[in-house]
Amino acid sequence: MSATTLPHQSRTRFIADGGLETTLMFHEGVELEYVAAFPLLDTEDGVAHLTAYFDTYFGIARRDGVGLVLDTPTWRANPDWGTRLGYDAAALDDINRRAVAFVKARAAAHPDVVTVTEGVIGTRGDGYVVGETMEPAEAARYHAPQIRAFVDTGIDFVAAITMTHAEETIGIVRAAQDTGVPVVVSFTVETDGRLPSGTSLADAITAVDIATDRGPAYYMINCAHPTHFTGALEPGGWLGRIKGIRANSSKMSHAELDEAPELDRGDPDDLAREYAALDDLLGGLAVAGGCCGTDSEHVSVISATLASRTRVEA
Repeated sequence: MSATTLPHQSRTRFIADGGLETTLMFHEGVELEYVAAFPLLDTEDGVAHLTAYFDTYFGIARRDGVGLVLDTPTWRANPDWGTRLGYDAAALDDINRRAVAFVKARAAAHPDVVTVTEGVIGTRGDGYVVGETMEPAEAARYHAPQIRAFVDTGIDFVAAITMTHAEETIGIVRAAQDTGVPVVVSFTVETDGRLPSGTSLADAITAVDIATDRGPAYYMINCAHPTHFTGALEPGGWLGRIKGIRANSSKMSHAELDEAPELDRGDPDDLAREYAALDDLLGGLAVAGGCCGTDSEHVSVISATLASRTRVEA
């Protein structure tokens, strides 16, 4: 697929993977310090785990005749988390570039599956709580090196995932705009359908669009169960900007998940029914994947469910 053709522009429906980190930690027993997957690229065993993980999703996409959004495992590959893990600026730049090389190699190994590569950017902070916020200008400077590494190595687009507040998101979008690379934004919400900052989805999307001249190609929601946010999806022009969902399998709050001794996988069939309802509500999902607690079984059922439904063209 052309790098300029994004999922929301295609007649092909796309899936994404499930919860990379939770799958590796809870199902495969892989230790991920600070829930960071990018260090796996530094070892043969780590690369093997990532390869096996992503190849499963190529199989699902092939079976259902859908496309695949292939993520770099770089949600934590920014300066703050990198420092905790012993990566300086040069090492982070190198591993972000190698992450792109990895996903491009996996895409090349499956030429029969329509694939787009996505450079994943996480929040500076926790990803589930706001913590210390950044103004847009600071956020742009902070995230620009990772975006540049992605762009220099030929990523198709970048995505800010699990965003907790609008200001950092605006900075990421502006940094991406400076390079010309397409950018997607995915917000997370609490059980009340609001961002951890307390902002509504409608207000957050509107604020980012106004500040960046509708910079994001589209928006997504991730790391929350559909029951947490479906009620917040009220009609309005902003609603049409949401083209993808990567939900949690559990109905627990972020705080409850952090304290849970075991992984809550929820019900894959029930989750797929929620996705079908969101497909109707949002006028046709371009991208459907999973987040914390989901694995290939969840995405397989979701993919099969949506593949049987007519894709509404954007």
